[in-house]
Amino acid sequence: MTPPDWPRGGGKGVGLWARLEPILVALFFASWLGALVHQLQWISLSGALSLGLYPLFSLAAFLGWSFGNVYLLRRRGLDRRFRGRLLLLYWIGPPGILYLLWSMNPQSVQEAAPLVPLLGLGVSSIFFLVPLSLAAPWSDP
Repeated sequence: MTPPDWPRGGGKGVGLWARLEPILVALFFASWLGALVHQLQWISLSGALSLGLYPLFSLAAFLGWSFGNVYLLRRRGLDRRFRGRLLLLYWIGPPGILYLLWSMNPQSVQEAAPLVPLLGLGVSSIFFLVPLSLAAPWSDP
């Protein structure tokens, strides 16, 4: 599928991203919900996964960069009133995966480095903003 076949104008066409966005919204919502339920101690996810800091921050960089580029693709031709919602979805949604993965680490690891989720959000946000800052003025008609 070449870029001209991708949908423009807020999902008017039935393209790849128009079909994937509801799935991404569900994934992001489920990730945030799982992390929240763990923080409220309704379920315990601790110890389900042993993930180091390097893979977690690498995933944060990947998610930020990739969804920053996806946001640039999706906002083309989209009405301005919907861009804020789309920005919120692609900026705040992916760190939910990081928070869920961090809550699956052993409790001792979580207590040893309590600021990792916040730093992961920062890394993801910085890498999300890089494609937006490098976008050419003519790239958004």
